[in-house]
Amino acid sequence: MKKTFYRKSAGLFLALVYAFSAGALLSNQTTLGTRTFHKVPMTDGTLLATDVYLPDGDGPFPVVLIRSTYSRNQNMNGYIEKGCAAVIQDIRGMGGSEGEPHVFYYDGWRPGVTDGADTVAWIKAQTWCNGRIATAGGSALGMTQMLLAPATTDICAQYIQVSPSNYYFDVVYLGGVFRKNLVEGWLWAVGQPQTIKIYRDIPRYNEFWSYYNTIEAADRITAPAMFVNGWYDIFSQGTIDGFVAREERGGEGARGNNYLIMTWAPHGPDTSPDYALNENRHSLCASKLRDKFFAYHLAGDAAALDALPKVHYYVMGADTPDAPGNEWRTADKWPPLPAQETAFYLTAGGALEPDPPGEQSFLEFVFDPADPYPTWGGANLLPNLVSGPYDQRKYSATRNDLLKFASAPLKEPLEIVGKVKARLFVSSDAPDTDFTAKLLDIFPEGDDREILMLDNIRRVKTRQGFDRIAPPLQGHDDIVEIEVDLWSIAWVFDKGHRIGLHLSSSNYPRFDVNPNTGADHPAPDEEMRTARNRVHTGAAKASALLLPVTAR
Repeated sequence: MKKTFYRKSAGLFLALVYAFSAGALLSNQTTLGTRTFHKVPMTDGTLLATDVYLPDGDGPFPVVLIRSTYSRNQNMNGYIEKGCAAVIQDIRGMGGSEGEPHVFYYDGWRPGVTDGADTVAWIKAQTWCNGRIATAGGSALGMTQMLLAPATTDICAQYIQVSPSNYYFDVVYLGGVFRKNLVEGWLWAVGQPQTIKIYRDIPRYNEFWSYYNTIEAADRITAPAMFVNGWYDIFSQGTIDGFVAREERGGEGARGNNYLIMTWAPHGPDTSPDYALNENRHSLCASKLRDKFFAYHLAGDAAALDALPKVHYYVMGADTPDAPGNEWRTADKWPPLPAQETAFYLTAGGALEPDPPGEQSFLEFVFDPADPYPTWGGANLLPNLVSGPYDQRKYSATRNDLLKFASAPLKEPLEIVGKVKARLFVSSDAPDTDFTAKLLDIFPEGDDREILMLDNIRRVKTRQGFDRIAPPLQGHDDIVEIEVDLWSIAWVFDKGHRIGLHLSSSNYPRFDVNPNTGADHPAPDEEMRTARNRVHTGAAKASALLLPVTAR
């Protein structure tokens, strides 16, 4: 069933990613420039299929490079019109390129396999290159850029859309839990199902994953970047982390010279029947800012970035008339505003309160991995799951494997900008289990929508770190602390709305289910058991939702 679905979805999915991967420039095909085809040799002799488009006129030219997982059929007309040479390459093992198909493995700085850096060195040696080389692309094409950045000092700028920065934490194992639908579905769609087992067999962060971690390698990056993403995107936090790391800890040339654009959007279409997006979200054109960025770094226009804010971000809010938020803002850094991490404490009665309850108590639910809580909205990619701000009442009104908390109606609007967390004190009668958290904007009585803002998950056995296994839980008297990182958002809760928090132990099929036995993954013919899970409140075990409340 799973294989059949992924295969049937591959055509639709790849059509969507083809239509997105080169961003605003993409209309399927490059028609300008003089094209030549090359088989570019890598360090180990592997030949990668590469198209070069040269503009009219005498060179040498600045160059824009795209290294693609989605064929060389990328529209580079906009760059060629501006006098740039365009280079488009199939990564190793894909399209017309030779080599083992192991996506991203060869694209970074692993010893002996540095395909991106090898390609840049080849470009720099060509007579038509003037030495200024930039990279562009989104999603997987953004990831090839991110991995290239620490491997060479010969690129001058990058335009990186909707890309993660740390493959383990941003893509494959969120909170220590395998991101099932995205990882399995995407690998099936691009023809690399064999890679699924590799990822599933390495559930702990180790040296293998460190070569996908560009945050740790930020001090080796010399190219500044313009980063673009949206609040409901599958890689939103990775983009923010990549910007901050390069801006604050990047190498010479990168540090202090980066830009960030955070929109409202998911990875694909931004439609939800449950929430009406404001038309003003389209008033900022990221491609125009990209053109300024490249004009400065590729064309030598010293004034191109004058007065350009470092950060553009879209603040979301209620979709009702005259509600606060729903506007673009600018800043000089991220986070853009001073924010106080403010605790909203969980109570045994289902409230979120500003003060912790004096007495310790708990709430309990039964998690059955054979009947997991379903995914509904949020940061999804494949077409079998809806994405974006969906009303959670579709399931929250009827499911029993859920704890629901809500604040009192707000007397004034409340703005949050930055990272959201849930600090939970938990216990279980199982040796290991998961806990999920969802942040909601609950609309006033008569409307009552529970609009999903953020959600994520945490595996209990990762509580001492993602590179190790914590001791098995020893029953309900063994209360442990975990943190669910819900990622970041900019949102204004309107007056009369309530802050909502939903807790469960699954979000399927976005995430793999925990078999509750201590095993890393469920497997055919292996035991799965129910877990009686508790969230503790009050006194020394005061679970809380932590929001970055601004003073605006």
